[in-house]
Amino acid sequence: MSINTTQLIHSLPVDPLTGSISVPIYQTATFVQDAPGVHKGFDYARSNNPTRAALEQLVAHLEGGTNAYAFATGLAAIDAVLKLLSAGDEIIAVDDIYGGAYRLFTHVYAKFGIKVHYVDTTEADNVLQYINEKTKLIWLESPTNPTLKVSDIERIAAIAKSFNALVVVDNTFASPVAQQPFQLGADIIIHSGTKYLGGHSDLVAGLVVVNNTELADQIKFIQNASGGILGPNDCWLLIRGIETLTLRVTRQCETALQVATFLQSHDAVDTVYYPGLSSHKNHEIAARQQNGLFGGVISFTLKEDTEAAANALVTNTQYFKLAESLGGVKSLICSPPQMTHKSIPREKRLQSGVADSLIRISCGIEEVEDLIKDLEQALVKAQVSATATTAQAV
Repeated sequence: MSINTTQLIHSLPVDPLTGSISVPIYQTATFVQDAPGVHKGFDYARSNNPTRAALEQLVAHLEGGTNAYAFATGLAAIDAVLKLLSAGDEIIAVDDIYGGAYRLFTHVYAKFGIKVHYVDTTEADNVLQYINEKTKLIWLESPTNPTLKVSDIERIAAIAKSFNALVVVDNTFASPVAQQPFQLGADIIIHSGTKYLGGHSDLVAGLVVVNNTELADQIKFIQNASGGILGPNDCWLLIRGIETLTLRVTRQCETALQVATFLQSHDAVDTVYYPGLSSHKNHEIAARQQNGLFGGVISFTLKEDTEAAANALVTNTQYFKLAESLGGVKSLICSPPQMTHKSIPREKRLQSGVADSLIRISCGIEEVEDLIKDLEQALVKAQVSATATTAQAV
């Protein structure tokens, strides 16, 4: 199912009190009650807020879920889902996982008795080697961060259901425009709203989306009890970003495919990771479950597989700004081993395919010709740097 842009931007009603076409920002801590416990649906801003409620309804609509819940960051959203677990429970997680999620799993929840198996889920049968009666969650990113691995969500969901495990899909990289995980059997969807949903690199946010009442009640309780909510001003910014989501993501996907094709042909580049390329291991699965759109993120390694070579490239781009994050209208570039995935031990990082020279780029909405020229000149500088380093070593 593709998102209907008309339905999307008109799913938020005009404010009934004032006629405001923009959702009002309810910047308030509390709400006046008519009598103890008698109010207009809102009593305290941690528990609920009209601006946040509008955002949550919008995101639930986007993903085809029943309910969504907004959190202060993407990691706060992940943390809320992990709080569904108890000591002794197990998770099967994609091996090429976001560094922040790995840090949370390993350094926070492991000491509470939660065990995580990191598995290459690009082969669905690998899940069968680890799933058991203790498995409560199968944690997928598809595509993954940063090597853009793609998992067969539908196949893995069928395996999970036979063991009464829930499938969690981090849909940040694909976005609801390109992928609808509930239609593929997922139970919970996670988003870093910081990325494509917000789209302008001006906020941090996290979303949890569910599609049944039982999970909705549990996540709502955790959101209120733990208190890691998204404030009303950021909710409003996120709503404004989502209104242009389909336009931005479609443009970014088109640009990324052209940039990936260019990189694949360059003699300084070793391997390009992008689901839209026929050379990608699970290109056919991505084509089937991502609505023909393959995302705006590309990762690639250099033939000179060193951090020094990567540094020479990422510090010499003009339009690609060196920064963490992705999904904004301005193109970004980073070195995951030294930035977003630094918290993952090198040995484990290499096992999951994150090489020392791996570079991740997020295509914005600039002219694709300008982006390609920018990468071309930076790749030349990286080659010159690598040659100079080799000469010095000799």
